[in-house]
Amino acid sequence: MRLSAGNAWSWVLVLALLVSRPVCAADGDAVEIRAVIEAQLAAFAADDAAKAFSFASPAIQSMFGTPEDFLMMVRTGYPVVYRPTSVHFRPLRVVDGQPIQVVRMSDGDGRVWLAVYKMQRQADGSWRIDGCTLRQAESRST
Repeated sequence: MRLSAGNAWSWVLVLALLVSRPVCAADGDAVEIRAVIEAQLAAFAADDAAKAFSFASPAIQSMFGTPEDFLMMVRTGYPVVYRPTSVHFRPLRVVDGQPIQVVRMSDGDGRVWLAVYKMQRQADGSWRIDGCTLRQAESRST
C-alpha cells in the first residue's frame, strides 16, 4: 500500500482515536451526532439522495455539487455505509477539538468495518457530517 497524504491523515486519526478517551463537547452532543448519522443511514436505505445530502457539511456538499452525485459516490465508494447489515456506535471522541464518531458496521458479506465520521457544528448549532473514512476491521461479524 502506498502512503498518500490522505492515507497518512487517516492513519494518524486512527492512532489518535486509539489513545484518546471518550469525551463529549457538551451534554447531548453524542445523542445529536448519533441522530444525524442514523438519519443519513436511513436516507441511504430509502435512496433519498436529497435527505442524505442534507446531513453533509457545506464543504462536502460543495465537493459533490448535487445530491445525486453524492449518493452515487456513497453507493460505489462506501457500500457498507450505503447498505450496512449491522451498525454499532462507539463512544464519541474529541480529537484536537473535533468530534469524531466511530461506527462499527458489517456488510452483506460479513466483513466488519470501522466508519470514522468527522463531525462539524454549524452556525445554527446543528451537526453535519464533514467526512467519513472507512477501515476494514480484523474480525468478521457473526
